[in-house]
Amino acid sequence: MSQFGGPNDFYGSAPGSADASYNFDMPEFGQELNFQTFDNTQAQVPPNYDAPYANPPAQGLGGFYDPTAYTENSFGQDQSSKAGGAAGIGNEFDDEPPLLEELGINPNHIFQKTLAVLNPLRGTEQQILQDTDMAGPLVFCLTLGGFLLLSGKVTFSYIYGIGVMGCIFFYCLLSLMVTRSQVTFGAVASVLGYCLLPMVVLSGINILITIQGTLGLIVSGISIFWCAISASKLFATAFSMDHQQMLIAYPCAVLYGGFALITIY
Repeated sequence: MSQFGGPNDFYGSAPGSADASYNFDMPEFGQELNFQTFDNTQAQVPPNYDAPYANPPAQGLGGFYDPTAYTENSFGQDQSSKAGGAAGIGNEFDDEPPLLEELGINPNHIFQKTLAVLNPLRGTEQQILQDTDMAGPLVFCLTLGGFLLLSGKVTFSYIYGIGVMGCIFFYCLLSLMVTRSQVTFGAVASVLGYCLLPMVVLSGINILITIQGTLGLIVSGISIFWCAISASKLFATAFSMDHQQMLIAYPCAVLYGGFALITIY
């Protein structure tokens, strides 16, 4: 490129002379351009993949790619440790109780208590009746209030108020009557709540027909008797009250009579 665009290529004579004139002829671009070349004198050394690391594996004698670095024994130990860890985690989760059991909800006990209320002559285990399960009573109370709400009666406060006062009264009464087993407030509330099921049926009938006449009084009496017999039978079985079922049946009839009055009127 030393022959292209020199300072004298555009002047006809010397720049400092008097008769200096400009030369506007375009230079020729067909000239060969000379580029400098540099020879790579650095020696090309192939990489050595067999060179050992600074800290080679303990069981292998090779370097970067040594298939003997990890033997079958080490691989088996690694896999066994992973399998043992996974098995430990699996066993830990296998020992966990179900979610409903952690929440204190036993579907089998709920089903057994419901059947015992629907059929007062059916025998039930004492351990199931002593369970402090409140899932069923809460559902029955909400269902009773919902049916009464459909009938145009807002009675949730009455249901909970009568229910709490009844549970306190029966807890005190059973504590004085029972001598063979310990009475718990949760078990008393659970039995009274489950025996509310006939009143739920009565409130459902009240949505379809009016039960304020003679027919309504008969149906209400049957519901009260049903609740009282079921509750007294469950109390006698749960707390081993031999020959005392009829004594506890009268207070139960009074309590459920209050729920019947709320349902009718």
